Amino acid sequence: MSHVQIFDRAMCCSTGVCGPQVDPVLPKFAADVEWLKAKGHAVDRFNLAHDGVQFSKNATVQTMLTEEGVDCLPLILVDGQVVSRSDYPSRENLAVWTQTKLHDPSELPIADGGCCGGSKCC
Repeated sequence: MSHVQIFDRAMCCSTGVCGPQVDPVLPKFAADVEWLKAKGHAVDRFNLAHDGVQFSKNATVQTMLTEEGVDCLPLILVDGQVVSRSDYPSRENLAVWTQTKLHDPSELPIADGGCCGGSKCC
């Protein structure tokens, strides 16, 4: 399994979904992070306002911040390698980077009585 590290800009809380104007990307990305965890990946998410020490401990993050400033955030690392910067990636990208199947056939719902749900319409 992969180790995913997310280095967020300074936000009021760990997910950034509080306050009067929530960026609609943030709740979706938070759900995608939970999906990754459910698939068994180790995920660490750090907020610049609350976890500054984690930013300074990571040489890659320090270099990016020195060269680009906070414009490089959010910064996403998978197994220590930068895979995304300045934007929240899609679930599809997270799946590719972590070699995770996007759709597991065992998770698909099956209606009682087959594909027609017992109505014999098909």
